[in-house]
Amino acid sequence: MINIGKINKLKVVKQQGTNVYLGNGLSGNVLLADRKLPVNCQVGDSLEVFVYVDSEGHLAATTKKPLAQVGDIAWLKVVSLNYVGAFLDWGLPKDLLVPFSEQYHEMEVGRSYLVKVFLDEQNRIAATTKIDKLLSDESDDFEVGQKVSLIIADRTDLGIKAIINNSHWGMLYENELFQPVRKGQKLDGYIKQIREDRKIDLSLHQPGYGKVVSLTDSIIAKLEANNGELMLSDKSPPEAIYATFGVSKKVFKQAIGALYKQQLITIDKSGIKLVD
Repeated sequence: MINIGKINKLKVVKQQGTNVYLGNGLSGNVLLADRKLPVNCQVGDSLEVFVYVDSEGHLAATTKKPLAQVGDIAWLKVVSLNYVGAFLDWGLPKDLLVPFSEQYHEMEVGRSYLVKVFLDEQNRIAATTKIDKLLSDESDDFEVGQKVSLIIADRTDLGIKAIINNSHWGMLYENELFQPVRKGQKLDGYIKQIREDRKIDLSLHQPGYGKVVSLTDSIIAKLEANNGELMLSDKSPPEAIYATFGVSKKVFKQAIGALYKQQLITIDKSGIKLVD
């Protein structure tokens, strides 16, 4: 089966003049629409291509990779408007349409929006800004500590909403954020907690002991590179700790506490030192 709006691995099955046709032996052939053909493009060669429906309603393929595929949520910029909707730059020559019916508010040229890419009833690729109805607020099968992909969304009174794996909403709390983030940014995160109401709390740092173990190695390496001394302690401001190690003050305190118990460092108000 050839998946429209997705990256497919297809074989070159036929060449007619300058036209190259791809297939997988299960569905009809697809025309490779690229003007410049890739290097390995002989009959029998396999290509990774993005499949779409062209302006005449036929399946076509390109070796160019879009910024998002069907099912993905992405932060994309409006490049033009016309009587059918707004068009987004998504990395392909043919811009991505957001029909007026799929816009919460009228979109503006030059502005970027979070959109979800989908197939309409005619298998044409389009996008929508109405992503709330497509995402769940409640956990299905996430586990605490699980690594997930995040897209930063809107700021709230509690913190910043983030989209988890293109399918769920989660919350990054303001008082636990020690790095700047921007709307539309993609980054890795972790499931911190599943609340009683099944809402999902997130962290940008791996929770639990594994994070501390990894950080202790980094602290020792930093001490050894600085003549055994470091002007950071459990009294240091969170911003200084994050700037040096990229972790919260809580995680840093756990790590230096573990090193102190192992009698590897001493701690005072000015900083920490390696034990001779």
